[in-house]
Amino acid sequence: QAHLVESGGGLVQPGGSLRLSCAASGFPLDLHYYGIGWFRQAPGKEREGVSCINTAAKITYYSDSVKGRFTIYRDNTKNTVYLQMNGLKPEDTGVYHCATTDSGYGCYATKNVPNEYDNWGQGTQVTVSS
Repeated sequence: QAHLVESGGGLVQPGGSLRLSCAASGFPLDLHYYGIGWFRQAPGKEREGVSCINTAAKITYYSDSVKGRFTIYRDNTKNTVYLQMNGLKPEDTGVYHCATTDSGYGCYATKNVPNEYDNWGQGTQVTVSS
C-alpha cells in the first residue's frame, strides 16, 4: 500500500479556492483500481465521502454538497491525486483525508463508503471563513 500525505489546506474566504494534494509513496496509485477517495470530517459530524475515482469501473463520484464545485483528478507521473475546490463555503470546513481501497465496495457512482477504505493519510485542515 502507498503511504499517503495530504497537503494544500489552509484558511480561505468564502468563494475562494484551494487545491488539495494527496501524494503517494511506496506504491503506484494507479494500481489501486477500485478506489482513491477524498473525505472530510467536521467537528461533531460524521465523516463524509466527498469524492472518489474508481478506475476499474470508470467512475468518478462527487457528493451532492460539492458537485459542480470540486474536481478530483490524478497525475500518475507524480503519483498524486488532487482535489480542486472552488466556490468554497463555510460548510466545507473540516479535515480532509485521502484514502485508498482495493475493495470493489468503496467507490460507487452514487456513494463513497469510508468503511471500505483501509489506507488513510493524516489529513489537512481546510477552514472557510471571512
